[in-house]
Amino acid sequence: MSMNQKILEKAKEHRDYIAQVLSEQVKIKSYSAQEEEVCKRIVEQCKEAGADEVRIDNLGSVIARVGNGPKIIAFDAHIDTVEVGNMDNWDFDPFSGEIKDGKVHGRGASDQKGGAASMVGAIRILKELNYSGEYSVYFTFTVMEEDCDGMCWKYLIEEEGFKPDLVVSTEPTSCRLYRGHRGRMEIEARIKGISSHGSAPERGVSAAYKAARAVLAMEKLNEDLQPDDENFLGKGTIVVSQVDVKGPSQCAVPDSAYIYLDRRLTWGEDDKLAISQVKKYMAEAIGEPEDSIQVTMPNYTKKGYRNYDYGQELYFPTWKIPEDHMLVQAGVQAHQELYGKKPVVDKWTFSTNCVATTGRHKIPAIGFGPGDEAQAHAPNEINRVDDLEICAAFYANLVYVLEGK
Repeated sequence: MSMNQKILEKAKEHRDYIAQVLSEQVKIKSYSAQEEEVCKRIVEQCKEAGADEVRIDNLGSVIARVGNGPKIIAFDAHIDTVEVGNMDNWDFDPFSGEIKDGKVHGRGASDQKGGAASMVGAIRILKELNYSGEYSVYFTFTVMEEDCDGMCWKYLIEEEGFKPDLVVSTEPTSCRLYRGHRGRMEIEARIKGISSHGSAPERGVSAAYKAARAVLAMEKLNEDLQPDDENFLGKGTIVVSQVDVKGPSQCAVPDSAYIYLDRRLTWGEDDKLAISQVKKYMAEAIGEPEDSIQVTMPNYTKKGYRNYDYGQELYFPTWKIPEDHMLVQAGVQAHQELYGKKPVVDKWTFSTNCVATTGRHKIPAIGFGPGDEAQAHAPNEINRVDDLEICAAFYANLVYVLEGK
């Protein structure tokens, strides 16, 4: 029996086990910076699956390992989730973890605990196959991604010196193979006016009216942004997400305005370009010099459940790797060996921890995960048990394909 046939049999054998692993994780509420309880359970799950080593880093991420080879590959899943939102939009308990009709139900089932469960399944498969090849295979169950994607990996690489040779993100891809996504950043703009009594607005300069023109200028900027050269990642975007205007009183011309922006960055765009564009378009819209508008990138400073003091600027670089890269081709081969067909090769719309591993630190990465991107942050979130089985087998087989076995 070939290795990929053995892996398929193991994945099928452990199908219900992997679904139960996911169910247990979904039942534990784990909003960003509040992941302690689910991390404790994941430590137990990794040990039960047979991992050679399991630890928790200073930020709170769980790091498990199988094998002890000189090369390093890391499979990554973030295990924090967004909140549930309006409960009226849910048809079931978001934390039920119910397994029904071939699906696991609940918040985080697709985004992104499904990938975490398949990783636990892959640990068990590799251990039962007595893997001892040329890779140290790491499985990282990372924290605070929903708040600040990639910070967990920025910490691992820059503070702990843990830099894998290859990375696989298990964010949801509908079992497609992804090789990139747009980056993103957050931007603050502050505009000044001059206050006067509301009964005599002609004596002042309204920051509100300036802000209104500046906001409409962002609509124009969004229209003007262009796709990357190969039109793989698509165009960048900019969205005004918050506007706040203030003055001395309710009966006064406002003298300050605050605009918050979400900027998605395609290939070839970076933070400096994005800030310069905002300044230019806003300044032209309000008829003032660019230096009259304060445009900055904020920092993320929230502490996680281990109360470790670590943060970063809210900038998440764009990344992609070529379709002919050896990691992409190994992923294609791993899928074809298991399922008799090549996977669809595409990209995410949203952002992942690869902004740090690959965007910042240029580690080659691919994505392959259970569940659908459209399930992320949505009510009535589910994941298919079929996907969990497929991904567990893929992760295990990829390691053997990379070794040429």
